[in-house]
Amino acid sequence: MSAPLRTEPDVSFLLNHAAHVLRTRMAAALAEAGLTARMHCVLTHAMGEERTQAELAEIGDMDKTTMVVTVDALEKAGLAERRASERDRRARIIAVTDTGAELAVRSQEIADRVHQDVLDALPPDEREVFLRAMNRLVEGHLSKPVESPAPARRARQRES
Repeated sequence: MSAPLRTEPDVSFLLNHAAHVLRTRMAAALAEAGLTARMHCVLTHAMGEERTQAELAEIGDMDKTTMVVTVDALEKAGLAERRASERDRRARIIAVTDTGAELAVRSQEIADRVHQDVLDALPPDEREVFLRAMNRLVEGHLSKPVESPAPARRARQRES
């Protein structure tokens, strides 16, 4: 018995493989700065605006436990701290320390370099088409997951 004949390119494989390899490259590059991708995400998104742990978890597509562990690691490293919000004293925000802010700038440069390396693998005219097509998909047809009786495992984080 032979496998069914594929009539369309395996877009799932292409996107999953590309995302997996990009995550490994990003993880290796950010490790140079002593950060994980999640730590980078929290630091960069906590800067410039008061955000609660829950808001940052939503931005980074992290569950509550993962977020707590990530913020604990940032606090232990002296990069961020939990504080009472200036807008709502009942809410706790994640505040980036001066050391954390310096590292966030460095980690953003690292992330930008990794993304630039990926785009540099394409000729300039294909880069623009690729980015337009990917943006069209994530803002349109692939913008929201669909309900399923057996849900697919979600990607844990969207990089900035």
